[in-house]
Amino acid sequence: MNANIIKISLASIAIAEASVLTAGVPLNNLQGTGGIAFNPLAYTAGGPWGDGESESTLDSIVSTPQFGAWYVNLNDAGIDWLAASAALTFANRVEFSAGYGLVNAHKYGDKSINTYNLGAKLRLLDENAFDTSWLPAVAVGGVYKYTDSRTVEALKLDDDGFDAYAVASKLITQTPVPVLLSAGALLSDEVVNGVVGHNDYNVAAFGNIDILPAENVAIGAEYKQGIDAGDGIRNHDYWDGHVAWFVTDSLTLVAAFAETGDKDKFYRRGSTKNLGVGSGAVFSLQYRF
Repeated sequence: MNANIIKISLASIAIAEASVLTAGVPLNNLQGTGGIAFNPLAYTAGGPWGDGESESTLDSIVSTPQFGAWYVNLNDAGIDWLAASAALTFANRVEFSAGYGLVNAHKYGDKSINTYNLGAKLRLLDENAFDTSWLPAVAVGGVYKYTDSRTVEALKLDDDGFDAYAVASKLITQTPVPVLLSAGALLSDEVVNGVVGHNDYNVAAFGNIDILPAENVAIGAEYKQGIDAGDGIRNHDYWDGHVAWFVTDSLTLVAAFAETGDKDKFYRRGSTKNLGVGSGAVFSLQYRF
């Protein structure tokens, strides 16, 4: 990332001059894209090679890899969701990611569901471009998603789909403590985040807010509007509250509570509005070389 992208590390929280992101956001989200848990951010994943104090030819070609692991325990719905992913950025601007999910969802008739994601993101506008202090970073991207859930056939859904999104992110440093704001629009055909399947496309909004009360801590929340997937199928809105601890320049730990809607909506035959899979605890480990 170039001189205008945020740097959040154990040592500093600032707009970095001639530097790149070290530990901190973006994380690899549940699908592998650089973001938080559910939503993407406009920042791209990966870090500089070496100590990051000076730019190298390698930095301008490819970033260091970034890895993320998630565990979501939707206890009231009897669901355990594990996710792992890797991401890196080319030419300080184009991010590629790959993610895998294993969802144990016994109440849905599946002993386990495997999901596979391939993502790409292009940062169109750098944060504080044109010598401003107020322009957000802006990016567009997409994620190809596949699920092997047996529910696909039962509900006459597709087993794969493609998300497209546009997002703007800005770190505000003029406030008493830094505040990270992000918002965007998502075009998707997902049913229950794509784990259950895919149907018709529609557009939904998403957003994030994080405050940084200490040099190595972020506290925030994110919201994702539920996609109306057609044929009477509507996903419930998602939200989470989270705390991130930037342990070192490479390691970040996250704890969160997520709400995905009333789980009984999914189990009830013929009820396909505001589909949810309950609420529960979320934990993540992120590592950037």
